[in-house]
Amino acid sequence: MKSFLKIFLASLLALIVFSLIAFFMFMGIVSGLATPEKVKTGPNAVLLLDLSQQFQEIGVENPLGSIGNPDYYDVPALHDVVRMIRYARQDSAVKGIYIKCGVNLNGFGASEEIREALQEFKNGGKFVYAYADVISQSGYRVGNVAGKIYCNPKGGVDWKGYAFQLAFLKGTLQKLEIEPQIFYAGKFKSATEPFREEKMTDANRLQTTELMYELYNHFLVQTSEARKIDTATLHRYANENLIRSAYDALKYGLVDGLKYDDEVKDEIKNHLKLGKYDKINFVPMGKYAKAVDFKRSGKEKIAVIYAQGDIIDGKGERETIGSETYRNMIRKVRLDKDIKAIVLRINSGGGSSLASENIWRELTIAKADKPVVVSFGDVAASGGYYLSCNADSIFAEPNTITGSIGVFSLLPNMQKFFHNKLGITFDGVKTSPDADALSVAKPLTDMQKRYLQSDVDSIYHDFKSRVADGRKISIDYVDSIGQGRVWSGRRAVELKLVDRLGGLDRAIEAAARLAKVTDYRLREYPEPQNILNMIFGNYKQTARQDALRSELGEEGLKTYKTMKRVKDMVGVTQARMPFDIITE
Repeated sequence: MKSFLKIFLASLLALIVFSLIAFFMFMGIVSGLATPEKVKTGPNAVLLLDLSQQFQEIGVENPLGSIGNPDYYDVPALHDVVRMIRYARQDSAVKGIYIKCGVNLNGFGASEEIREALQEFKNGGKFVYAYADVISQSGYRVGNVAGKIYCNPKGGVDWKGYAFQLAFLKGTLQKLEIEPQIFYAGKFKSATEPFREEKMTDANRLQTTELMYELYNHFLVQTSEARKIDTATLHRYANENLIRSAYDALKYGLVDGLKYDDEVKDEIKNHLKLGKYDKINFVPMGKYAKAVDFKRSGKEKIAVIYAQGDIIDGKGERETIGSETYRNMIRKVRLDKDIKAIVLRINSGGGSSLASENIWRELTIAKADKPVVVSFGDVAASGGYYLSCNADSIFAEPNTITGSIGVFSLLPNMQKFFHNKLGITFDGVKTSPDADALSVAKPLTDMQKRYLQSDVDSIYHDFKSRVADGRKISIDYVDSIGQGRVWSGRRAVELKLVDRLGGLDRAIEAAARLAKVTDYRLREYPEPQNILNMIFGNYKQTARQDALRSELGEEGLKTYKTMKRVKDMVGVTQARMPFDIITE
C-alpha cells in the first residue's frame, strides 16, 4: 500500500510539474507570437481610413489575431485614430490619406471628430481622396471633406435625407397576453413607448423630429461648405429625389468624378509619381498605430477615462460601464498625486439609475481634489448625462445626442402568458405581502404600483437636483428642458446643459488649463489588459460577438443586443435614452 501511495504521489507531482511547465511554455510561445516585430511605415505612405471599421472609445485588441496573418492589426480606439491623423500631418513619410467611405459604422460624434482631424490634415497641404462604389449618407458625412471624392460609374451616392423608424410591440404583447407594467417620469421619456403604444406619442414625435432636423441640417451645412452648394439646393436634391444614379451625383456636384477603383488608384500613383507597376504603400490605421509614437509626452499626467456602453450595476465588461469598476477606477485616479486632472469620455445612452448615482458620487468627490472635465461622444444621455453633470466643464460635438433627463421602470406581468399559452401555473408561500412583489408571474397590486411610481418620481427628483446643482440652474428650469427630452449638442450648449462644443482633445486642453499644466502626457483608462485577460476575457467576449455577427448579420446582432438590453431592464429603475439613432 505504501509503495502504491509513493508511486501515485510521485506520478501526481510529475503531472502537476509537467502541466505547469507546458502552460508557461505555451504562454511564452503565445506571447512571442502576439508581440509583433517593429512595424515600419515605409516611404510614400498613404494612410488607409476604412470607415466600415467601427472605432470605439476603447480599442479592440485580439492577441491571437496576428498568428498566421502578419497583415492583421488591431482596431485602434477613436481617439487614437484622431491623434494619428493629426500626427500624420507632420509626418514626412505620409503623403496623403485614402478614405473608403462606402459604409460608415461610426456614429455622429465619432464621425465629427474624424472629419475635423481630416480637415486639419488637408489644410496642411497633403492630399485626401475618398472613394466607394456606393457612398452611403453616413460615409458621405466624412468623405465629403476630401479634396477629391469619387464613386463607381455604376454605383452612386445615397442622398435621400434622414429617417427614423421605431418598432412597437404593444400588439405582439397583447397577442401573447403579456401586460407591460410601466412606470416613468417625463412626458418625453419614450423608452417604454414600444411596449405601451402602437405609434409615437405627440411628445416623442416632436422631440424626434426636431433632433432629426438638427442632425440633418448640420450635415447639410458641412456638405455645403465642402461642395460649395447652398443648403437649400442640397435639401431640394433629397426632396425631389434627384440623385438616383452616379451620373446624377456628378451632375449635381456631390462628387468630383466617376471612376473605377483602378482609376482612382492610378490617380494616386500619378500624384506620388509612381510607375505603372509600382504598388501604393497603403498603411491601415492599425498598422500606423504600431509604427509611430503619436501619443503626447510630458512631465505631468492627465487621466483620460473612457466609458462606453450601457451603465450597469456591478463590474461589467469592456463594452459596458460597470459602476463598481468605474467607481474604483475614478477613486484610483483621484488618489494618485501625480495625476493633475481627470477627463471622462462618455459614450452611453444610460442604464441603471443607481449605477449612475454611484459613479456621479465618485466623480463629485474627485472634483474636490482636482479638475474634472467631461467629453461627450456620439451620445451621453440619461444616465450618461446624470453621472457627468457635476463636472467642472462639459464638451460635446454639435451632433452629440444628450439630455434625456428622465427615469422609467418596467416589469412585465406574464401570468396569462404562462397559464393560457404554456399551461404553466405558479404557487408558493411568503413571509410578507410584498415578498414576491417583483415576480413576473403575477400582476402588481395597486399599492405596489403606487410604490414603484413613487420610487421612479423620487429618482427623477434626485436626477433633476443633481443637474440643477451641477449646472447652477434652477430645478424648475431643469424640469422644463428635462421630462426625458433628448437634444443635440448644439442645442445643449444653448440650454446650459453643455459648456462648449468640441471633441476630446479640446476637453483635455481645458483640463490642462484648469490644472495649470502645460508639459503633460495622458494616462488612459481602462489600462491595457495583460495577455491572460485578453485571451481568456476580452478575446472570449469578442469571439462570442463575432460568432453572433457571423450568424445573425449586423442588423441581427443589433436586434439581439436590444433584446438582451430589454431583459436587463426588467425590475431595475432606468435612466436610459429612449432610442438609438441610426441613419444611413
